Amino acid sequence: MAIRYMTQEGYNKKMAELAHLENVERPDVVRAIVEAREKGDLSENAEYDAARERQGLLEAKIAELKNLIAGARIIDASKINTDEVQLMNKVTIKNLKNGAVMTYTIVGDTEANMREGKISISTPIAKGLMGHKVGDVVEVTVPAGAMQFEIVEIAV
Repeated sequence: MAIRYMTQEGYNKKMAELAHLENVERPDVVRAIVEAREKGDLSENAEYDAARERQGLLEAKIAELKNLIAGARIIDASKINTDEVQLMNKVTIKNLKNGAVMTYTIVGDTEANMREGKISISTPIAKGLMGHKVGDVVEVTVPAGAMQFEIVEIAV
């Protein structure tokens, strides 16, 4: 079982998703299977086949979430420092080529969400920033090539 670092918020979201799958989705699938069985011959019953396939996918998702939760390690935000870039920091960087300023929060793989400005610790940018301090210029190799960023701010 792999250890995955998560925020309390991320852990709570995964627990809520698991509860929804187990308490809402699973009973719906069981009902659909029962209804399809009542329609007679299962060998030619597309509704039954679809419901069983949906059940298989649902159970796989539940097992995946349980495994993720079992390996979760909650990060205590109060113990995060901002001396250098680390997991759970909100980092503001400046692209030295075009002057663009971006702010990202570095999170575990399971919480990454670009719309929320959360990047996975396993991305090239996060890996390149780790361990550096405000004012440092880091070179990061991304699919488009090498880029240079200045670390403007590190926050929690």
